[in-house]
Amino acid sequence: MCTLQAEETHLAAMAYANTNRDEVTLSLFDISWEDVLIPHVAVHLTLKDLFNLRSSSRTALRFVESALEKRQELHLSGNSTKNIELAFKVMARCCRRVESLQLACCKWLTDELLLPLLAYNKQLRVVNLNECVNITPLALQPIIIECKELRVLKLSKCQWLTTGAVDALTLHQSKLVEFDISHCGAIGERCLIIFFRKLNRLQVLSLAQTPSVTDQVLIQIGNFCRELQHINLIGCGAISDYGIHAISVHCTRLQSLHIRRCPRVTENSLSPLRQRRLRIDRPQQDVYAYNLNDFYPSDFLVY
Repeated sequence: MCTLQAEETHLAAMAYANTNRDEVTLSLFDISWEDVLIPHVAVHLTLKDLFNLRSSSRTALRFVESALEKRQELHLSGNSTKNIELAFKVMARCCRRVESLQLACCKWLTDELLLPLLAYNKQLRVVNLNECVNITPLALQPIIIECKELRVLKLSKCQWLTTGAVDALTLHQSKLVEFDISHCGAIGERCLIIFFRKLNRLQVLSLAQTPSVTDQVLIQIGNFCRELQHINLIGCGAISDYGIHAISVHCTRLQSLHIRRCPRVTENSLSPLRQRRLRIDRPQQDVYAYNLNDFYPSDFLVY
């Protein structure tokens, strides 16, 4: 009897030892990366979380780099933390499936940092480079030419954006649904007129404080961008009631209009839009009855 009890005790001890040994050797990274950890865990971690995890072990480093390879969104807008350039180089080396690239206000960003990332991610659909002041049109070239699925492009306050870059956009991009070139003073009026003739899918447009936006440009937008829903024209001092009328007549899906600091635009053109319950950022003023005959096209307008 004593021998049997001793045997049972020995077997139980062995089982307990094996259990403890398994608990010591197993870790989070023993779970399938491709089937579980990356699609169901890593996608919920921020980039900061991933880089903190990356620094914990060599296995974690390999896991994070595998997760970055499949990451579809990089959101770094306004990020100026210490060593951000080094982290971006890691992302540029690892990322292969990015569709949304949010880099607004990244003043540290240069062509040398951005171009390697663009070389491996040609399926971009959303690119936000608002206020990226230290890059050049060279960095925009692969986006324009190779990203055939591009739908959103934001270049507000990018003074390096030139007429040549917009001409290249005209040749290679016609599927944009959102476009922002606010505060871009180097673009010519003629290239904008030609550019908007191709954007028949455009829904959101921001041209605030862009000097080359005239009634001619608005006429082309009205004629060809019939899907337009939101337009920002704040500070476009060259436009008048005639251009706004062209937008209101043809863009029947328009939902909002930002028109502050446009002194030549009056309630003559805004009243019909208010009757359609459009969101207009300028308060209504007292005016006399609206009369379509008040619109007199200038000699320079293109029809």
